[in-house]
Amino acid sequence: MNKLKIENILFLTGKLAQKRLERILKEMAPTEFTYEIRNIGVSVAALMTAQMINRRIKDLEQIDRIIVPGLCRGDLSILSKEIGIPCVRGTVDMKDLPTFFGRDCKPVDLSKHEVKIFAEIVDAPMVTIDSILKRAEQYRQDGANVIDIGCLPDTSFPHLEDAIKELHQAGFKVSVDSLNEDELLRGGKAGADYLLSLKESTLWIADEVSSTPVLIPDRHADMKSLFNAIEKFSSIGRTFYADPILDPIHFGFTESIIRYHELREKYPDIKIIMGVGNLTELTEADTTGINAILFGLISEMNLNAVLATEVSAHCRSAVREADIARRIFYAAKKDNSLPKGLDGSLLGMHERRPFQYDTDEIEEFYRDVKDPSYRIQVNEDGIHVYNRDGISASMNPFDLFPELDLLQEDAPHAFYMGVELARAQIALQLGKKYMQDEELDWGVATNRRTEEQKKEDIEATHNMRELRKQSNEYKSEGSTLKARKKRIKQK
Repeated sequence: MNKLKIENILFLTGKLAQKRLERILKEMAPTEFTYEIRNIGVSVAALMTAQMINRRIKDLEQIDRIIVPGLCRGDLSILSKEIGIPCVRGTVDMKDLPTFFGRDCKPVDLSKHEVKIFAEIVDAPMVTIDSILKRAEQYRQDGANVIDIGCLPDTSFPHLEDAIKELHQAGFKVSVDSLNEDELLRGGKAGADYLLSLKESTLWIADEVSSTPVLIPDRHADMKSLFNAIEKFSSIGRTFYADPILDPIHFGFTESIIRYHELREKYPDIKIIMGVGNLTELTEADTTGINAILFGLISEMNLNAVLATEVSAHCRSAVREADIARRIFYAAKKDNSLPKGLDGSLLGMHERRPFQYDTDEIEEFYRDVKDPSYRIQVNEDGIHVYNRDGISASMNPFDLFPELDLLQEDAPHAFYMGVELARAQIALQLGKKYMQDEELDWGVATNRRTEEQKKEDIEATHNMRELRKQSNEYKSEGSTLKARKKRIKQK
């Protein structure tokens, strides 16, 4: 019987990372694969490009797969076709390689969910149809399934029908959100897919239109009226959602959660929607955590939809947060696990493992550096700056300035160091992962950047790097970093 062939993996790296890569792979032993490590002639692995790899790697007859640094630039699918071997990006941080190979956790599928997101345009009567369409498209990109047209009290909405028509033509599902009977009727007759909201006293509107209604109590917390409306629609087999209404903190929040639980217990099979804006909009706290807790409740009670709003500035990413939260909690529930270690997108302010290297490891990196370019790393002991000439560390970047030889005529280098040290200080203060030449990661709270924007950032960093090289050429060894407080001599 033939034995299954063991995969032979080629790891590509730069000069400064080679020793670390060797150590990490050695610590992973025994591995289910054999491997080879090659330094392709760059000092920093992040400078590697697909084109460079294609030019420099040879002798691949025994290689089954190539893993390149996570920050490697270029289209690896094209590279794979050209050399005939699968090429994939590894982890951005080398210490995460065990996870990459499934050592710390198994891969998590976040493609599935069970909760529908209604994203409300709260001021629709006050804006043009073009503005409505533009905002709707943004919500769609952020994960919304339905665009909710929010009407305003005592405010005319002459373009309601046209807005519904244009949204439908653009491929959106549409709901109309109003307590005005006339607006609900107009929205339903214009073809709205959903109507928010009908009460026991306005159920007649549903007889006039085909829209799926969202049922609410006739009066605040009047669950009997909500039950009556549910019974009527259940008896005729009409699709609907029910919403007992989430109240703000100190204005009935706990009791409103009890109402949702009561509703689900009484009607285990109906569709229930929760409007989360009364908590996200009316609580001055980061919405990532609020949405995480709410979606935990939504998951436990098997709720089916949420109505999300982005009225307040601090709620600017509420729809994106709802999207990732529904996926995380679905995956955790399916796996019967805690919602931990699945995805870090809701950790905007902090990270589980912000500091990857201790001071001894950073000092080891320093001893391998032979050029004048500054490296910056962050851990619990502070911000560490080093190059061939020395190493210094401080909790305050201003303390590092006397240690650095930043010539007045070297404006690009000074600007670069200012940007990087500012990022490093923020990372230190908040407990964020810092990687030189990379923006700090704020999770789902960060606006998505296009591939073109990312390319522009890479080019700007590369150009800055070239300017730094030029300015460093005339600096003599021993002149670029004084390191009076903490200097380590090479052994």
